[in-house]
Amino acid sequence: MQVPAQFEYQRATSVEHAIALLNRHGPESRVVAGGHSLIPMMKLRLAQPEMLIDINDLTELAELHFQEGVLRLGALLRHADLLASPEVGLLCPMLHDAERVIADPVVRNRGTVGGSVCQADPSEDLSGAFCALRAMAVIRGRSDGGEAYTREVPMREFFTGPYQTVVADAELLVELRVPIFPDAGSAYVKVDRRSGDWAVAAAAAVVRLDGDTITDVGIGLTAVGARNFVAREAEEYLRGRAASPEHFAEAGRIAAEHCSPADDQRGPADYKRHLAGELTVRALEQAVARAGRGVKWRSR
Repeated sequence: MQVPAQFEYQRATSVEHAIALLNRHGPESRVVAGGHSLIPMMKLRLAQPEMLIDINDLTELAELHFQEGVLRLGALLRHADLLASPEVGLLCPMLHDAERVIADPVVRNRGTVGGSVCQADPSEDLSGAFCALRAMAVIRGRSDGGEAYTREVPMREFFTGPYQTVVADAELLVELRVPIFPDAGSAYVKVDRRSGDWAVAAAAAVVRLDGDTITDVGIGLTAVGARNFVAREAEEYLRGRAASPEHFAEAGRIAAEHCSPADDQRGPADYKRHLAGELTVRALEQAVARAGRGVKWRSR
């Protein structure tokens, strides 16, 4: 089957209008922006929404700002625009690492940051990156009484399962907020079967240093069954220790031990577990190499 089931279509003119349409049409409605995940699922009838709500006109959701130590990414920000931002490359190189290996230019030109994380695919690149960064998701909705509200959810609590998130049927993800620290370095590394493919395994790392001591660390894992995309046990092990090859190797071993990869067409579980450990070490090494470069930032 390559033909979607019948559906209705409306184009939202504002965030409030989009939320009103979601409320009106209920759980059988879906938001579409880039559509690179939703439309193929509709063609295969794995998804059969009765109403598509197009949010491409909501340009206020496509902005990128850095203010008061926080990188603010609109949910409608295109992958290509995030990759093209020199400020993002300077402040958070991990995001450029991840964007370079997402699909191909066609997908990056239309696909959105918010759409990627809301798809919640276990092999999606940005989910592990944002969890390592301890980003916050900003979600807007309207109560049963008609009052508008905004809530913030840590990305480490955003995913409730494969293809499932905390965004309710009548809510809209509007922004992702990434804390930026001048003493931190970050990196994302990935193994895939061919360029632009879903990850066989990937690791993201953010490291904050005081001299050679790791004061804080975030480790995200993709496609290897890590709970909420995070290697918490490895993070706990590293915090307060020296940034040394021995400690990174042990952190990789711990990360691999606590993930739960599955056998599939991309490889056997044992291979993926090995990759989880090895890629964790590489991401940590690269993050530390990028930390302490003396990059200064100013809020504006």
